[in-house]
Amino acid sequence: MKQLSVAIVGLGYWGPNWLRNFSSLEDCDLKYGCDLSKDRCAKFLRLYPGTVFTQRYEDLLKDKTLDAIVIATPTSSHFSLAKAALEAGKHVLIEKPMTSTSAEGKKLVALAKKKKLQLLVDHTFAYTSSVTRIAELVKNKQLGDLLYFDSTRINLGLIQKDTNVLWDLAIHDLAILSAIANLEDITEIMATGSAHYGRHVEDAHLHLKFSSGLAAHIHTSWLSPVKIRKTLIAGRKAMIVYDDTEPSEKIRIYDKGIDSDTMKSDPFFPKYRSGDVVIPALLSTEALAVEARHFLQCITGKEKSKVSGEDGLRLVRILEAADESLGKNHPITL
Repeated sequence: MKQLSVAIVGLGYWGPNWLRNFSSLEDCDLKYGCDLSKDRCAKFLRLYPGTVFTQRYEDLLKDKTLDAIVIATPTSSHFSLAKAALEAGKHVLIEKPMTSTSAEGKKLVALAKKKKLQLLVDHTFAYTSSVTRIAELVKNKQLGDLLYFDSTRINLGLIQKDTNVLWDLAIHDLAILSAIANLEDITEIMATGSAHYGRHVEDAHLHLKFSSGLAAHIHTSWLSPVKIRKTLIAGRKAMIVYDDTEPSEKIRIYDKGIDSDTMKSDPFFPKYRSGDVVIPALLSTEALAVEARHFLQCITGKEKSKVSGEDGLRLVRILEAADESLGKNHPITL
């Protein structure tokens, strides 16, 4: 089995998770770890003695035997690092958000296409068994036509200095939403929020309207006394409650809804339906393990990218429109 050589750039918060997952794949040679911190490189060299750890990104770019680079650095550095990697002929998996601006994202997508290289974006939730099952239910019309998507992602979190809470947290909910709805069908975006401790919004509400009639609402906050990760998805046939904080029973499917009662003189007289609650069994495989293997399969042409550069760019554009709405205090029409 031919091994693909991979490098991880950025060994702070998320990078160590990539080190662990790629190192466990038989068809992967975890060739490099890269970070500006000498101490971090020394620390992970002890854990992964077969991997070269360097503070010089140029070492990765100059190695013609290196197949791919995973970028797990702050968003502000994504464009320059990914651009250099693609120009050097390396496949790229990049953290979310893909870039700081849609203009940067558009350039990366065009460059990857020109070089005929894979450009994937780490929207982790797209690889979870929970979201995969929800997407299957929607695709198979088991929920019926979708009515609304309501998501809450709040906690007493780390207030970022270089971005707002929508870019930090709402991107997860947008990734979940993209698994069940076509984000190209969004017609209007409205965002409201407040900043109490810094320049950037720390508590925000994002409203999205779709041409199909679907409405989506996302509440994100760094200022909550409790951690909530809950999504409600309502369809005409059934409804879902997805609670990511649950250790095992993350999804509950409710046979609940409203039907028109044809026996009444008023055909629109509501008839409430309340049936069973189903809790589907889910695989316990770590999402990053699935994603790491998928990245390698995309490089070899065995699979089609689940979250492409185009998908990452689409979310950046939505977040830019949300920022515009925050600044102007009115809806943005797409």
